[in-house]
Amino acid sequence: MGFWNKLFRRDKGSQAAAGCAAVIVAAGRSSRMEGIDKVLTPMGGEPMILHTLRPFQEHPMVEEIIIVTREDLMVPVGTLCSQREITKVRRLVVGGETRTASVLAGLEAVTPGTPLVAIHDAARPFLTRQVLEEVLECARLHGAAAPAISVKDTIKVARDGVVTQTPRREELFAVQTPQVFEADLIRLALTKVREEGLSLTDDCAAVERLGFPVRLTQGSEENLKITTPRDLMWGEAILAERMGR
Repeated sequence: MGFWNKLFRRDKGSQAAAGCAAVIVAAGRSSRMEGIDKVLTPMGGEPMILHTLRPFQEHPMVEEIIIVTREDLMVPVGTLCSQREITKVRRLVVGGETRTASVLAGLEAVTPGTPLVAIHDAARPFLTRQVLEEVLECARLHGAAAPAISVKDTIKVARDGVVTQTPRREELFAVQTPQVFEADLIRLALTKVREEGLSLTDDCAAVERLGFPVRLTQGSEENLKITTPRDLMWGEAILAERMGR
């Protein structure tokens, strides 16, 4: 860790005052949503993205929000943020062909000198204050962190339909977002991924490839990613429970 401490870590005083930018990735095509555009689809009477943005809008450590989205959503999403007073949205940028390209586009829009970046899926609208608080604090102290929950099912590794390995369940975790990193670290990691032409769906994996340790914090089963129409049903149930209906 000595090399990484010199390259990325700040002194304790600057760590204590560390600010964060949130990069919200909303550039997908919703290919599994049967024609539903999940970014703007109503949930509890409001477009999904408003539920996603509010935890970052309300957290004092988050200084700005960058939304990475499709070109056809730039105007409607920007208008929605303005109308609903999501005031921390600094810029909307057009995403790329891959997640890595989209996140790098968002990172380029972050204010220079911002110590931390939280990268979050726009399709995770049920992030709680506690999950966000814990992952921000862990990343502030250690440089890279992500929320995760224990896997309940037994997982099999198979090749050509034949089981080759049964990993220990207690060592398996389902990783969620936001994944929070020191800004210079995640820029370096994703730039190397792009240069090598790799395709990663998880930003932690890019940091892991550098040999930098990623800490896990406690996630939440409610912090689900809306991927299919059935997930919308679960989402409405979560909202109804939160609203006491």
